[in-house]
Amino acid sequence: MSKTELIKQLEKEQNTRLITYITGDRQPFATRIAGDVVPLLSKHLEKIGKTKKISLFLYTSGGDMLAPIRIVKIIRNHCDTFEVLVPYKAHSAGTLIALGADKIVMGKLGELTPVDPTTGHPFNPQNPANPQQRLEVSVEDLNSYFLFAKEKAGVKSNQMSDIYKMLVEKLHPLSIGNAYRAYRMAKLLTERLLSLHMDKVKESQKIKKIINEITGDITIHAYPIDRDEAKELGLKIERPKTLIEQLMWTLYEEYAVPMKIGQPFHPNELLAGKDMAEIQNPGAYIESAEVSHHFVFTGKVQKSIRNNQLAIDMNIDSQSWLERQ
Repeated sequence: MSKTELIKQLEKEQNTRLITYITGDRQPFATRIAGDVVPLLSKHLEKIGKTKKISLFLYTSGGDMLAPIRIVKIIRNHCDTFEVLVPYKAHSAGTLIALGADKIVMGKLGELTPVDPTTGHPFNPQNPANPQQRLEVSVEDLNSYFLFAKEKAGVKSNQMSDIYKMLVEKLHPLSIGNAYRAYRMAKLLTERLLSLHMDKVKESQKIKKIINEITGDITIHAYPIDRDEAKELGLKIERPKTLIEQLMWTLYEEYAVPMKIGQPFHPNELLAGKDMAEIQNPGAYIESAEVSHHFVFTGKVQKSIRNNQLAIDMNIDSQSWLERQ
């Protein structure tokens, strides 16, 4: 079946209207969740109209932390029930989108992750010769530094100020403040997304547990939270029926194959004996039964001679969303 046929079949089986949102993680054509998709989603939602249920079929490695609440709210404004279908990865910002859904349908390979945003230090103190190389800083890294000093190095409470002074000799204080601000933002966004469909009074303890686990207690950013663990956290997880799971995975592969998700990129594969070849690589998709938007990288790769040696140059001329009815 084509993607459109698979979308319609899933709509029929789930009694829903379906929108897919796929971001690629193949360098150099990787894309991320971002606010620029909100107007595109609006076009799909206007075509669908107000309806009882909308499902977002999601694959992503993450992105902008503020985009999920905009995405969730615009979808929820068009339906009574919002669910997210996760065939494989819904990491970081993708997890935030899932937290805003009434229900998360996770396949057997479905993964959520903790939400631990990182910020960039103005320069990498380990490599001052390259000021453009930024050092990523997360609150969990900072917390682990202080915990290590206390629990493993035996630093006493009255000595922690010295440990902090050692830290700011390596990191700019504003970078530390920025990392903590990102951490607070992640906690706030998680709470507000959960509160869209959970009772803040009656389910306050469950909300608190999910926030703590998602934004702090799980200290490895890429830690995969499968459907069983997600359910233990208190999230509203549903295991799909066999047919639904098959359809979800087949639809995922319809995107993964042309995007070559998980496969390294080698310019030589485009040249294949030629001196020059065009690049037209899909980086992301937003699709429904009526409309298709795909983000395309265009450019070229070509052979050249530099210093009497063969070299391959690659230029990306444009990156843009294209619409197809």
